[in-house]
Amino acid sequence: MSVVAVVPAAGSGVRLGAAVPKAFVSLGGVPMLVRTVDGLLDSRVVDRVIVAAPADQVGTARSLLAGRPVVVLAGGADRTESVRCALRAIGRVTEDAHGGERAAGSPGGGRESQVDTVLVHDAARPLTPPELTAAVVAAVRSGHPAVVPALPLADTVKQVDGDGRVHGTIDRSVLRAVQTPQGFSYDVLRRAYAAATSAATDDAGLVEALGEPVHTVPGHASAFKVTTPWDLELAELLLRRRTS
Repeated sequence: MSVVAVVPAAGSGVRLGAAVPKAFVSLGGVPMLVRTVDGLLDSRVVDRVIVAAPADQVGTARSLLAGRPVVVLAGGADRTESVRCALRAIGRVTEDAHGGERAAGSPGGGRESQVDTVLVHDAARPLTPPELTAAVVAAVRSGHPAVVPALPLADTVKQVDGDGRVHGTIDRSVLRAVQTPQGFSYDVLRRAYAAATSAATDDAGLVEALGEPVHTVPGHASAFKVTTPWDLELAELLLRRRTS
């Protein structure tokens, strides 16, 4: 049995103000995509990674990730379609002898039945601790069909209409901010995507729609998503502190 991590990396980076897709923006001199993939592999619980990159960046991604147990393929029009493309690839991607890529199922033939756990992880979470990935996988293998890292909210949450009028205050004690990697039983995630009829930003939400339970594990502050220039500046600062 093996663990495959899917990394959708086709985001445009418009809010980041970048000239290249967000996953290829440099963080401390290294593209975020490389840091994210290496963080997954450093957890020692991920056997291989499938990256869904923009079609015009597939060659670049393969060069950046050469020598790692990684398969790079062209993603879809949105995040949901990119993950769906990666799920279809699990178990049938053959080894690329020149690019250093390995089969997405197993070295012995890539049969889908040999993959028991699939992670879905945002390429724009480059500082996610390997220990968080390991905790998610452990929770899935303990019997939970879907697992998400989650953090309690620090701020008060208001319900506001389109005109900016407050209509109520929501009890934040029952709310959580959800991160990635999100972990799933492979069969459950395949069924969730087969049943999905619209795009989604949260894979666990598709599993919830099946009526399957979703379990949480404690998230980590460093697993934040780099979306804006402020986020990138914060990530640069944290990285310098790590390496100083």
